Amino acid sequence: MKKLIGNKAFYRMVLTIAIPIMVQNGITNFVSLLDNIMVGMVGTEQMSGVAIVNQLMFVFNISVFGIISGAGIFGAQFYGCGKHDGVRHTFRFKIIFCGLLTLAAVAVFFFFGEDMIAMYLHGDGNDAELATALHHGRQYMLVMIVGTIPFALEQAYVSTLRECGETVVPMKAGIVAVLVNLVFNYILIFGKLGAPALGVVGAGVATVMARCVEAAIIVIWTHRNERKHPFISGAYQSFYIPSGLVGKILVKGTPLIVNEALWAAGVATLMQCYSVRGLTAVAGLNISSTIGNVFNVVYLALGSAVSIIVGQLLGAGKMEEAKDTDTKLIAFSVGSCVIMGGLLAITAPLFPMIYNTSDEVRSLAVWFIRILALCMPMNAFMNVAYFTLRSGGKTVITFLFDSVFMWVVSIPVAYTLSRYTSIPIVPLYFMCQMVEIIKCIVGFVLVKKGVWIHNIVT
Repeated sequence: MKKLIGNKAFYRMVLTIAIPIMVQNGITNFVSLLDNIMVGMVGTEQMSGVAIVNQLMFVFNISVFGIISGAGIFGAQFYGCGKHDGVRHTFRFKIIFCGLLTLAAVAVFFFFGEDMIAMYLHGDGNDAELATALHHGRQYMLVMIVGTIPFALEQAYVSTLRECGETVVPMKAGIVAVLVNLVFNYILIFGKLGAPALGVVGAGVATVMARCVEAAIIVIWTHRNERKHPFISGAYQSFYIPSGLVGKILVKGTPLIVNEALWAAGVATLMQCYSVRGLTAVAGLNISSTIGNVFNVVYLALGSAVSIIVGQLLGAGKMEEAKDTDTKLIAFSVGSCVIMGGLLAITAPLFPMIYNTSDEVRSLAVWFIRILALCMPMNAFMNVAYFTLRSGGKTVITFLFDSVFMWVVSIPVAYTLSRYTSIPIVPLYFMCQMVEIIKCIVGFVLVKKGVWIHNIVT
């Protein structure tokens, strides 16, 4: 048990990093929940259209995360050994490649967005309902395209600050942003304080405004605190990055970038498989995923803590301490999510009641939430195992562990069950989630063997 449980100083150190991330993500996801409820009050078709677009935008968001994470492996280790020039170069890499990805995403969403939304619209909905969902989804997407720019910029800054141990400022900026989002959602969706009632367009405008505010706060604060964070000093004097480092980041980072993009596309494909069961399934899954995201902040933040803490220890050459710390973090994450999963299961029937939707959608949402609650400890372990492998630069292994598994196992199972059987959506969803047990076993073996214990910057 001593290997699994740390002392007070250990948990104080972990929570110092993890709690600001939990608070920031928790508030963001809670406001997304309120946003979801407000859009749902306009209509089920509007909620479904927005949910589909958010699923597609999720692919872009996670692809950005892949780019910053690929460079971030080096950033955390450079910071761990005190090489601020190295941190600056990884920051430049993020800015350049996130910018290129954003340009590509804007083009894809603008020219092919409507066709992508239409892929999710079939099943038991009538033609009028499907057309309404498509119309509102397209309107929402055109607004959200603008928000890709501040999002990518903000993520490049925030990730670098976190690699340098600064998690409080991003949390504060996130709080301000979600308050802006919440207030303007209410004003613009429903037409309050003399503003026009814009419905789903108002929800999109509020989100874009919030992202611009958050990016502005982060960028201004970082440049005003050059002494505390030397990486930003001279960061834009040139876009020079040593070719050797670019090569290393691409070798280590490309599998990670491709992995994140394929994984996010896989999640969107899974949703498309579930959507074969109709708009009610899409709406129910939208509610459950929004609720689940509020509770998932615990294990997601602890995963980020692993990448920061373990990455810095590996960069400093403290291999045994990194291994011991990682074991305790895994136990802490899984244990925390046993509690969070139990709480989510108990409260599952309450959340769908606050949505203005049909009883059938509410009933499906309750079952989906219970399944998420049951799987939460398993997801927590997989998340921490993933970040453990990534912290040591084992990006090819994480690629196989994550997205290859998704496309070779999870998606074929979901595709086959959704199209070639008449299994109802709830047991179908449950079976698809249980497939992840295989990944848990693989992750346990890889972490225990210590294949991730490597210094990649010296």
